[in-house]
Amino acid sequence: MKLETADDRIRSLRPPRARVDPYRAHGTLLEKERRPDGRIEQSLTVFLAGAECPFACSFCDLWQWTIDGPTPSGALTAQLEQALASREGPMPNRVKLYNASNFFDPRAVPPADVAGIASLLSGTEAITVESHAATIGQRATDFARAISGRLEVALGLESIHPVAMAESNKRMDLARFDRAVSLLSEHEIDVRVFVLLGMPYIPPSESVEWTVRTVEHAASMGASVVSIIPVRRGNGELERLQQLGFFTPPTLRQLQEAMKATISQSKTVVTADLWDIAQLHACDECRVARVDRLRAANLSGMLESGSPCGACGEL
Repeated sequence: MKLETADDRIRSLRPPRARVDPYRAHGTLLEKERRPDGRIEQSLTVFLAGAECPFACSFCDLWQWTIDGPTPSGALTAQLEQALASREGPMPNRVKLYNASNFFDPRAVPPADVAGIASLLSGTEAITVESHAATIGQRATDFARAISGRLEVALGLESIHPVAMAESNKRMDLARFDRAVSLLSEHEIDVRVFVLLGMPYIPPSESVEWTVRTVEHAASMGASVVSIIPVRRGNGELERLQQLGFFTPPTLRQLQEAMKATISQSKTVVTADLWDIAQLHACDECRVARVDRLRAANLSGMLESGSPCGACGEL
């Protein structure tokens, strides 16, 4: 009798996934971003469809944007070509290729597609891709040499809280993350880091503290950008952990506190991820104003204080 693994349990609890077309990108997002030198650059994110990440993390909601099986050869270049052709205006400073998986996993990004991707992005100043720290090696350094612009790799650190990291089912420890960052830095590849607010197994009273400590660790390793992402419910596993008392959804107030404590890093840009921000619990009277201040802080590097809310009394 085969014993159920953590991967099996996490995947079994997921709600049904809509069919994903591997030859059509999910969409694009054009936005402005602040860089460590203070520049504001135009960034185009292309949300690619491809193979699911082999790591079934307890907090992940990206699986819903992936396909069953490996990414077909030629699919990513077709998606990228369509996305770039549909844009208007000049090429942005940076193009982010987010495939809801690992760019340096050959199952997700077929090796035969890499040259085509590099060609389509010829002339782009900077390119950002995302990948698990365990995938960082020769494929990353080869891709950095293949493109004409500067490469940035986004790595998920999530939390340096030892229990939260061990229980996340990501199969990564801090030493592996640090080795991946060091390798990228040695090859002059920039690093962007994802840090989670509200990780399971961290008591709510310590959530902001551990988020701050994780951001500080990423900054100490030389991360160019750190994005604080509130954990989002909906994958089934988080609901199970919440029922067991191991997970408490983060709040907008906690995100504001984490940003206030970390935004002044001298060489690292710290931003608040505002995707699906409406999920976060907050006072209805001051929610919009709080989100507006966070959005402004992402560009300015300064989190302005608000006036006390007449309903909740908080700033």
